[in-house]
Amino acid sequence: MPHILVIDDYRDNRDVAELILRDAGYTVSSAGDGLRGIAVAVQRQPDLILMDLALPVLNGWEATRRLKAHPATQHIPVLAFTAHVGQDALARAYAAGCIASVAKPFEIEILLSQLAAILAQHQRPDRARARGEENRSFQLL
Repeated sequence: MPHILVIDDYRDNRDVAELILRDAGYTVSSAGDGLRGIAVAVQRQPDLILMDLALPVLNGWEATRRLKAHPATQHIPVLAFTAHVGQDALARAYAAGCIASVAKPFEIEILLSQLAAILAQHQRPDRARARGEENRSFQLL
């Protein structure tokens, strides 16, 4: 099952997200600040990261920039998971490397469908091979 990393400074938000994601069949890790989130991402190599933007130690915008600049994590899609839904905050999130956003509070069905869509688009080749889902595209010779 895909592995999702939840980076959020509010324990209640992390707990709720983890419960929902585990119930949906995902493997879940979490971190309470941006710097710890980067360390967990490098170590555990999740398939997707839910990134709060207003984080202590290192905010979500900068944490996303660093993840996208790091060779070990640049391939991991980052989804802004935030109450900061103003145009400027979201523009900064996209500029940092987030590919989409989910506003908090969120609706479970919307979150899960967005995660499924993103994971389908960003399926990692190494994990697809492990499940026997080789890329079936062909080349003209």
